[in-house]
Amino acid sequence: MPELPEVETTLRGVTPWLKGAKIAAIAVRQPSLRWPVTPGIEHQVAGQTIVDLSRRAKYLCIHLQRGSMLIHLGMSGSLRIVSAGDEWRKHDHIELQLTSGRSLRYHDPRRFGSWLWSEQAHWQLQNLGPEPLTEYFDGEHLYALSRGRKVAVKPFVMTNAIVVGVGNIYASEALFMTGIRPDRSAGRIALARYQQLATNIKSVLTRAIEQGGTTLRDFVNSSGAPGYFQQQLLVYGRAGQNCLVCHTTLREQRLGQRSSVYCIECQR
Repeated sequence: MPELPEVETTLRGVTPWLKGAKIAAIAVRQPSLRWPVTPGIEHQVAGQTIVDLSRRAKYLCIHLQRGSMLIHLGMSGSLRIVSAGDEWRKHDHIELQLTSGRSLRYHDPRRFGSWLWSEQAHWQLQNLGPEPLTEYFDGEHLYALSRGRKVAVKPFVMTNAIVVGVGNIYASEALFMTGIRPDRSAGRIALARYQQLATNIKSVLTRAIEQGGTTLRDFVNSSGAPGYFQQQLLVYGRAGQNCLVCHTTLREQRLGQRSSVYCIECQR
């Protein structure tokens, strides 16, 4: 599914086309997504100017003169810029039409994403932890919140109340880079190792953004091109293959209903 780097890549791709643009209309062909598209959204946004765009966790927010639209790509969603009159594809559900003649089109085969409008703060953004690429996230933050916690470290760092946007792919890679087994108890990891883990989380996310995200299943960026970070993955999706560092066969287990691949020699 699209994770933080994929959403950030999408944000950077669509912002030059959308910021400052005026909305002519919004066409909703399929309102039944993870949450129903906000009723009456057509009347709320038509004629408004897009003031700015931002990302919070895995949500993309389009800020208008009045209110904002909050978009989540779900498991298989993507956004792309199209020209007026371009043929709708199967699973194209929403089109934000601009007076410039361009449109932002939302594509989602599994329909597990969302597209909402609100004049107030969106409740989905409440109770979220810090962004991982900011100064508010570091090893001391992880260490303080992990004390007394018996939960495994991988689901711990994937919890949005702890830090947002560290999904399965990037948690797996950062833990391998730090040499920590994904099933180790979060409360038993020392401060120094958490400092290294925080650094590696920042590093793996930054590199993924630079590569345009990770191509897994349905994700493409706003221009329809895939991301290339998958070519640099060290453990994710490589169960049964040899570790690229020590050549031991990589193992797989389930943690928090997610697949976790690790090396028994490199990770302790």
